[in-house]
Amino acid sequence: MRSTAAVLTSMTALAAMSLVAGPAVAADTAAAGPCALTRTAAHHSLGVDTWNAAYPRPERTLNAVMVFLSFPGHRAAVTPRELTADYFPATSDFFERASYGRFRLVPHPEERWIRMPRPATAYGIQRDWAPEDRAAYLRDAVAAADPLVDFSAYDVVYFVADPGAPGVDSDATKVVNFDRPIVADGAELRRIVTVFEQHPPDRNVLAHETGHVFDLPDLYHRPTDGKGDWDTYVGDWDVMGSQFGMSPDLFAWHKWKLGWLDPAQVDCVRSGTSLHTLQPLSQAPPPGGTGGTRLAVIRTGPGTAIAVEARGSAGNDGDTCTEGVLVYRVRNEAASGGGPIEVLDGHPRTEACWDRSVYPPLADAPLEVGETFTVPGERITIEVADRTQSGAYTVKITT
Repeated sequence: MRSTAAVLTSMTALAAMSLVAGPAVAADTAAAGPCALTRTAAHHSLGVDTWNAAYPRPERTLNAVMVFLSFPGHRAAVTPRELTADYFPATSDFFERASYGRFRLVPHPEERWIRMPRPATAYGIQRDWAPEDRAAYLRDAVAAADPLVDFSAYDVVYFVADPGAPGVDSDATKVVNFDRPIVADGAELRRIVTVFEQHPPDRNVLAHETGHVFDLPDLYHRPTDGKGDWDTYVGDWDVMGSQFGMSPDLFAWHKWKLGWLDPAQVDCVRSGTSLHTLQPLSQAPPPGGTGGTRLAVIRTGPGTAIAVEARGSAGNDGDTCTEGVLVYRVRNEAASGGGPIEVLDGHPRTEACWDRSVYPPLADAPLEVGETFTVPGERITIEVADRTQSGAYTVKITT
């Protein structure tokens, strides 16, 4: 049994929580080269020169606890085991493939429902959740779970609500960050993933939310009036843009940030003309090999860069409907949801995959062999010269 003091400390910390970026604590990373954008104070900044030590870096095995919350007056129609199967092993497999085996996410589901003290309707659960209601929900959830869960044993915490309980809104799933960490069982909890999904849930939803736990930003565009298309920035091309995407593997830039690409796998493009052999992002490396170059970067300003990578129909991108060389712009001062990555459309006059794409205008964004693309507003030309028998693309870049 853990001490009552730990529970009281948790409750005190919860009283002052909110959705915040977290402390800008830096931990030096390996030399990232002259093309690496610096990390800024923007929430989930895509700078790669340092790592924010407030977040766990997924370069090793991390353990995640799943706590299943039920509510008075409602009997759950599914079991914790069934809900676990909604997310695992799919989420672990996604990260195993995306990281080329460098990261393993191990789930530890509680095999029981933990009863909340009030009905779900009492917490006003919704996408734009009132801070006081969100605080009450997490205060009650931590208090209910703490006698049964040793939070100090885990790197990631998922609170999974009974999907059938009245008042549970599937649009409210998100990561809640605390302005001051919760101390429970001697561990500092800086963020909790609150899951309110239906059964079965949205595809890849937990991979998306877990990406935030690792300091990755939202790449979708939320219209100010709540209407219109959310996927205009990156379309299908990264799970942080859409959990429904056909090609949800993480951008090479994200993999660089997370430590899944070695410096030798990132080409820093100098002025002039250069050739680059880019391996498709989702293609697993050969046994004992590094997998070759995965990203070419052209620095365009103090806080901006153009990234070039190859995408093929393998691994996490196995459901894609187009292949080729993808070009996108990265901005280190754009916050999560503010367009830190923007895919540049190699075929702006056409669309593709109307039956499956979340945003058909960008579904055919990649360049094919023989095509040339000039980056708008920049003196940068990208030509796809060839494709090797192994599937790699030979790309000529002129700056």
